[in-house]
Amino acid sequence: MNISIIDEVIEQLRVMPQHLQWRVLEFARILAKSQVRGTPGQQLLPFAGSIPPDDLQLMREAIEQGCEQVDANEW
Repeated sequence: MNISIIDEVIEQLRVMPQHLQWRVLEFARILAKSQVRGTPGQQLLPFAGSIPPDDLQLMREAIEQGCEQVDANEW
C-alpha cells in the first residue's frame, strides 16, 4: 500500500472529533511557521576526529557511571 502522508493525515482527521481536528490544524500551522535551527552536519564534518581518544574514553566512563544508575527514590 503506497499511501501518501497527506492522504494518511486526511484519513485520520476524518475519524477525529472536530475539536481534535482543530488542534491538528493549529499544530500544522505552528509547524509551517517554524524554522529549522542548527548547523548542517556537512559543516561539522571538519571537526570529526578532533577530540583526543583519551578524552573520549573519559567521557564514555563518566556517562556509564552517571547515566546507568536508577535512583528509585528520586521520584
